[in-house]
Amino acid sequence: MSDLYCVFGNPIGHSKSPAIHAAFAAETGQDMIYEARLAAVDGFDRAVSAFVAAGGKGANVTVPFKEEAFRLATRLSERAARAGAVNTLLFDGDGILGDNTDGAGLVRDIADNLGYSPTGRRILLLGAGGAARGVIAPLLAARPSSLFIANRSADKAEALAAAFADMAAGQAGLPLAAVDAGSFAKIAGMRFDLVINATSASLSGQSVPLPPGILAEAGLAYDMMYGKGETPFMAQAREQGVARCSDGLGMLVEQAAEAFFVWRAVRPVTRHVLADLRAKLGR
Repeated sequence: MSDLYCVFGNPIGHSKSPAIHAAFAAETGQDMIYEARLAAVDGFDRAVSAFVAAGGKGANVTVPFKEEAFRLATRLSERAARAGAVNTLLFDGDGILGDNTDGAGLVRDIADNLGYSPTGRRILLLGAGGAARGVIAPLLAARPSSLFIANRSADKAEALAAAFADMAAGQAGLPLAAVDAGSFAKIAGMRFDLVINATSASLSGQSVPLPPGILAEAGLAYDMMYGKGETPFMAQAREQGVARCSDGLGMLVEQAAEAFFVWRAVRPVTRHVLADLRAKLGR
């Protein structure tokens, strides 16, 4: 019998995860089935229990259940503990392992697919919600020269920076990055090499209220959201003269590949899967 995996979410019909993991399984010769499963907003625990009872080996978790998955896990990876959220579950004889592959997927997309290493860069991270929190540790591990977290509410951004202050101290006596935070207004006049939008603005068709010219010198503007065309943030960046812009479709594929590795101990090649998805979206 094929091993069973799934993605839980609500809504879930739009998910591209089944197609992505089917392609990974075919590429790597893994005998597995991957489904999209709708969980009731108040029934995530029950949905997971039923899935495990049916023989489920692992699952991805998307909105709105990542924090519930964090609480459900009986043990956590270090990156999940840092993120405060779980997007990957592994069911085994030791219980439920909760992991978070979002940050690894983001960094791999930027560094490998886009060829723009975060190392030594001045990074601006927009937003202080769960999406931002999930990628900070991997970004800092990539050793940028600095990381600024900007948010409408300065208090949330500052609290997030404080939560990762120990990583800024570096490893083996080597500094990792200068970490700072504040409101969007605070970044006026600053310059950044890499700007990452982790806000939900693009989902509602809105641009991010940034000071004029803040994107002008950025080498890459990256939106963690994606769609059929350019996101509002990408359009905003191009209007300010940013030459390179990217959406988060590559992050979606790379975080899926990382989850696949957690489950199967095999790392799939992602480029053809990403190219296929972009072709289907007309990108």
